[in-house]
Parts: sequence; structure tokens; C-alpha cells
Amino acid sequence: MGGFAAGDPIVIVATSVHTAAILAELDNLGCDTQLARRTGEIHTFDARKLMSSFMVNGRPDPLLFKSNAGNMLDRVGAGRAPGPVRVYGEMVDLLWQEGNTGGAVRLEILWNQLASTYEFSLLCGYAVGHFYKETYDHKGVRAVCEHHSHVIS
Repeated sequence: MGGFAAGDPIVIVATSVHTAAILAELDNLGCDTQLARRTGEIHTFDARKLMSSFMVNGRPDPLLFKSNAGNMLDRVGAGRAPGPVRVYGEMVDLLWQEGNTGGAVRLEILWNQLASTYEFSLLCGYAVGHFYKETYDHKGVRAVCEHHSHVIS
């Protein structure tokens, strides 16, 4: 709701199931998400589809990521005054679920690099249970957390 109150465009990069759940929760909080989508206050992108546009051999390609994620942010900002965009993303979690911790950490780094070109805040969603699998990678978890300004469990 903070993004709506501030007048910032909201971008949801999630699976279709999670996108539907987020939109339903926003509706429950009093947002008219259908209107917000029509007026460009909310934009939704399929996380797996966006990821497939920049993954090469299981790793995020820096140039493809910048091009595709940048195009996404350009579309969101088209026709708006310059200002911050709030992005909720779960692509890193999807990579983590697949056991691709190296790709997940690399994607975190690429988001941070993109922030030097675009004004946005990134809210990452992780299912905490994925960090407790038998394949739990202590260094990977630390590396993911190191690339965030805040971590809230």
C-alpha cells in the first residue's frame, strides 16, 4: 500500500499464482487493482517468462537482463513523470528453488547494477522454507542477503 500512497507505479514480477494472490490481497486492503492496472499504477509480468528472456546456460546474462528488465521499467515509466517504481520480484527465489544458487546471487547483483540506471526499489519475495532444504547453501544465503539493503524474515 505504501507505493499507492506515494503514487509510485507498482510492478509485480511473479508467477501467475502469486500475482493473483497479491492482487487479491491488495483488493482486500481497499485497492481497486483492475482500475490500477488500466491506469498504469500496477503492472504485472510473468516471472518465468521474463527470466527466460535473459537466462543463458542457467545463468543470467548481464546484457540481456539489462535490456529486458530495462525495457520493462521503460514501459512502466512511459508517459509518467520521472520517479521511483516499486518492483516486487520473485525470480531469485525461483532460481533458488531450482537449486541454482549461483544464478540467484548473480541476479541479485544485476538488479543492484540496474538500480544505477533506473530509479526503483526492489522488494524480493522468498519462501523461507526453501532455505531449509537439504541442499541449503549457507554461503548462498549470506550472498543473497548481502545484496539487500534490508532483510525481513
